[in-house]
Amino acid sequence: MFWTVLMQLVFSFLATMAFAITTNVPRRSLIACGLTGTFGWMTYWILSHLDAGTTMSTLAGAFIVAIASFFFAKYKRLPVTIFNVPGIVPLVPGGLAYQAVRNFVLGDYIEAISFSVRVALVAGAIAAGLVLSEVLNHSIRRFREHKENI
Repeated sequence: MFWTVLMQLVFSFLATMAFAITTNVPRRSLIACGLTGTFGWMTYWILSHLDAGTTMSTLAGAFIVAIASFFFAKYKRLPVTIFNVPGIVPLVPGGLAYQAVRNFVLGDYIEAISFSVRVALVAGAIAAGLVLSEVLNHSIRRFREHKENI
């Protein structure tokens, strides 16, 4: 079990950093990008092993990616998207999308539609997680501003 967790940590970090490098993020943000993706992936991985379901695990993972992105952006004084975009890469349902297209090509339309719906649910969960985090961050900022004005 230890080796499995270690491999999940290492490869999620490396995958996120590799994508960050290909999208030309600033060098000073590479480690933070890798950590952002690792936090999101480990949240997803742990929840999926606790039988939370793929969609809910992805939602939680995307939420953690967005929260981590917000903190790293504040710490590094860089835009949030520098951390968000590479951070969600481990959560993207590439394998499911491949299976959907493969089944369409093979003519198994029922299975293809099933995979396509799962891809749409996971993609929606990623978007919802990012939006929920932004709503939370905005609410916290508004609360602080209102508290200072009183």
